[in-house]
Amino acid sequence: MADWKSESSGVGEAGLGGSDRERRNNQPDHVERHPYFQRRKERLEKEVESSGEEDSKLLVPSSLELGPGAVDRYLISKQITKMQEPRKLTPDDLDERRIIYPESSNRVLVNRFRDLRTKLLELSGGNNFTMVVSGAAPGAGSSFVALNLAAAFAFDQAKTALIIDCNLREPSIHSSLDVIPETGLTDFLDDPNFDISRILYPTGIPRLRLIPAGSRRETPAEFFTSFRMKQFLQAIRRRYPDRFIVLDTAPISESPDARILTELCDYGMLVVPHGKITPSTVEKAATAFNPDKFVGAVING
Repeated sequence: MADWKSESSGVGEAGLGGSDRERRNNQPDHVERHPYFQRRKERLEKEVESSGEEDSKLLVPSSLELGPGAVDRYLISKQITKMQEPRKLTPDDLDERRIIYPESSNRVLVNRFRDLRTKLLELSGGNNFTMVVSGAAPGAGSSFVALNLAAAFAFDQAKTALIIDCNLREPSIHSSLDVIPETGLTDFLDDPNFDISRILYPTGIPRLRLIPAGSRRETPAEFFTSFRMKQFLQAIRRRYPDRFIVLDTAPISESPDARILTELCDYGMLVVPHGKITPSTVEKAATAFNPDKFVGAVING
C-alpha cells in the first residue's frame, strides 16, 4: 500500500494524532454521570450477564446512537472479553497471509494502516462506522486493504471489527483467514428465520470477526437492494458499541454492488492499483460513489 489520497473528502494528510484511548478518556464526565445513561448501563449490564458467552447475543446500542463515552468502558470491555477465540493465528500465519498485527516486523505497512485508521476516526469524530471498500479495477487489492483495515481497528483492546465479504462473485476473505464457512451472508438474507450467529466466524485475530459471502451467489444486486440487507446492517451495528464494520465488494468498475452498498453504509473508499490503470479510469471509478460518502482512495502497490 503506497499512499492515501483524499482530495474529494477533505480528509487531510495530517500526521497521527492522539491515541483512540486518549480520545475516549477526554469525553465529558457529565455524559456518563447522567441518570439516563446510568440506568441504561445498569440495564445493559444485566443483559450481558444473562446473555452467556455467545457473541450473537450481545445486542447493545452503537456509539452513534448514544454518543462517544455514553456507554461505560467497563461494560464495553466486559462484552469484548466474552468474544472467544477458539484458535489464534500465529505471527508466521499472519505474515504468510500479509495481514498486519501490532508486533509485525513490517512497520511501514503497519504504520500506513494505522495512519489510515486515524484519518478515518478523525472523519467520523471517533464514532464507529460502516465502510465499503471497492477496487477501481479487477486485481486492485481491495480485499487486502479491507482485511488489513479491519485488523487495524481491532488493534485497540477496547474496539472490535467485523469484515463482511460482499464480493459474491469471487469471495476470498475466508481463504485469507483459513476459514471454512458452512454458511454466510446470502444464507442469512435468503432465510428470515436464520440466526445471525451462524454466519459470524472467529478469524484467529483477537476482536475481529468475519461474515463470509455465503453459498448462493447469483444476482448479488438483488441481495443488496433487499430490505433484509438494510435490516442486517442495522442489526450488526448494534452488537457492540465500538464495532467497525468493513465490507469488501467486487470492483466498482465491474458491478453496481459497491454503489448499492455505499448507500446503506457511512462511507465508501476506493482502492487503486499502482501504475496499472489510467487516471481517467480512476476518476470514473471515484465518481461512481456517492460524493457525500466517498472518503478518498488508497493506492495499493
